[in-house]
Amino acid sequence: MIANLSYWEKKNFFAADIIIIGSGIVGLNAALTIKEKLPNLSVFVLERGFLPSGASTKNAGFACFGSISELIEQEKISGPAGLHQLISKRWQGLLKLRKLLGDENIDFHQHGGYELFRPNEYTLAEHCVAKLSHYNAMIEDIVHQKNVYVSADQQISSFGFNDVQYLIENKLEAQLDPGRMMKALIAKCMALGILFYTNCTVNQINHETNGLTLDTSQGFFKAKKVLVANNAFVNELLPDLAVVPGRGQVVVTKPIPRLKLKGTYHYDKGYYYFRNIDGRVLLGGGRNLDYETEATTAFGETPLVQQSLTKLLAEVILPDTSFEIEHKWSGIMAFGPQLSPIVEEAKPDVFCAVRCNGMGIAIGSHTGEAAAELLIKSL
Repeated sequence: MIANLSYWEKKNFFAADIIIIGSGIVGLNAALTIKEKLPNLSVFVLERGFLPSGASTKNAGFACFGSISELIEQEKISGPAGLHQLISKRWQGLLKLRKLLGDENIDFHQHGGYELFRPNEYTLAEHCVAKLSHYNAMIEDIVHQKNVYVSADQQISSFGFNDVQYLIENKLEAQLDPGRMMKALIAKCMALGILFYTNCTVNQINHETNGLTLDTSQGFFKAKKVLVANNAFVNELLPDLAVVPGRGQVVVTKPIPRLKLKGTYHYDKGYYYFRNIDGRVLLGGGRNLDYETEATTAFGETPLVQQSLTKLLAEVILPDTSFEIEHKWSGIMAFGPQLSPIVEEAKPDVFCAVRCNGMGIAIGSHTGEAAAELLIKSL
């Protein structure tokens, strides 16, 4: 226990019925669900950083559920039925998030999404176009709209792209502000009496005769149940889970006069992604250039990825347009051999909700709620 704690502090701030590790979108949705269904339970949220550490406030703000090339790859893993279920969870998660927080509070705008293909990707583009009717039929009963994915080659010039020959539009893709989203989630949690502890790293979870003890950087906490919702960092506490971190590097330009971009854009099977924000271009991705180096929980940038982002901006996205990169950061996502999140009781009274596979905004609300319901059943 850290020094100089008062009797009152020990009594009131270090024991709860439920402790959630991780203050991202999954952890906060779980906290809300628990508190709404069982308001008399005390719920704490412990966060290793000053702000959410993984990707919840560091992502690109895409409210997406899969570009065509991504769905093709995902169907190889999950099969048609599994992919349909996964897309349904993503779509329902987005609807849940919007209903919970309100579009204005998360700066939600449905400008549509686009997948770009350069001339040397002719084979991939043709394959994706051939699959349009297949995926439109697959998602129709989920989104209740026909022909969501359409060829949009005629729009290429309107965005000012260079060296782009094919374009596929997703009419329902949208964008939001992850910072505003998390501020709204935190406000809802605090209004229900959920307590937050930042800069509080959990080192170990121990089973005691009278419950669980959490050894943290701020002292020892006690709980009846624990939910680990720290996504890519989960192996520090639960090392046997099939979770691999994936760092996403992101850059944002200075404002660009008369910027033509409006919407969300995917390139190279979703490994690159960009959008408009405040008259700027946000661009991220490139981890496929060096999977081994980017499979890390360490924040930072690498010359290889940064050079590829700058080159894509200069040659394809903003040709003949001067730009300057003003912001750089990285977020840490979690991936695994299966596309569905891991929601389970990993050890007695220790639950987990992790591995959003880069779709945290879409699937985070649903995952947090599912984990909370599993935990509540065990009480």
